[in-house]
Amino acid sequence: MGEFELIRRYFAAAPCAQAAEGVVLGIGDDCALLQPAVGQQLAVSTDTLVAGVHFPQPCDPFLLGQRALAVSVSDLAAMGAEPLGFTLALTLPEADPPWLEGFARGLSQMAAQCAIALVGGDTTRGPLSLTLSVFGQLPAGQALTRAGARPGDLLCVGGSLGDAAAALPLVLGQQVAAGAEADYLLQRYWAPQPQLALGQWLRGRASAALDISDGLLADCGHIAKASAVALQIERDSLPLSAALRTLAGERALDCALSGGDDYRLAFTLSAQYLPALQAQWPEAVVIGRAVAGQGLQLLDGAGRRLDPPSAGYQHFGSRGD
Repeated sequence: MGEFELIRRYFAAAPCAQAAEGVVLGIGDDCALLQPAVGQQLAVSTDTLVAGVHFPQPCDPFLLGQRALAVSVSDLAAMGAEPLGFTLALTLPEADPPWLEGFARGLSQMAAQCAIALVGGDTTRGPLSLTLSVFGQLPAGQALTRAGARPGDLLCVGGSLGDAAAALPLVLGQQVAAGAEADYLLQRYWAPQPQLALGQWLRGRASAALDISDGLLADCGHIAKASAVALQIERDSLPLSAALRTLAGERALDCALSGGDDYRLAFTLSAQYLPALQAQWPEAVVIGRAVAGQGLQLLDGAGRRLDPPSAGYQHFGSRGD
């Protein structure tokens, strides 16, 4: 099977590649053409996922298709953007029809959930890796960024933390478990749900935001640095699911603080917005606040400072700073 037949059969004809609002021209030409609405800015992000680094190999291609797109679209949620389209650069060791069919199904299922269209990309031979670029739109001047947190702002997260990190031993076959708890954690790993609606609601309300990919401590550290504030994280306020507590046991707190792959939003906002946030997003939780200073402070229930665990994953260098 040649490159162009592969693209035509598994991607150009996939549900996720069909006509969509904001896409003037999709797959089939040298470039895709996107048309943001009047008064909107483009939000663009690129992620690369490498077999053996970002996902185990072998793995279910359907699950990989879901996960690959979800983690990329989560960047649009972090900026408060509405999805428009995405491209996929797929490097494959071989053209395996069953693998491609499963991957394309997973990709299309997540694309439907996120209302985003496949508009182009590339295929080549080599070790398995995926590079996705996502494109979104948002009103000019309203993007959520990592800079802007102010002393006195509340630090919040969009839901439970640590679930995907606790699932990793199950994914890698290092731990065996069955039942509802294991199913829940595996779902959080393989099919994270980008918090697009929450991100769009936070426009004009949040002072800073990002999505949690490398761990709560590592990513909140980015907000603290970009905003020139200190962020206090209250250990006892972290939202931990029952499944995490059951299967991770003593590791639960470390999973929530440093595990990564949550793809929840972490954000700061003035306390005046808290009632509206909790009314519309009851799963969102206040976990601390911004104060004058720099860096991160982990506090116990009595407000005493604790030594935090490693800060999160880095591709080059040791964990943490």
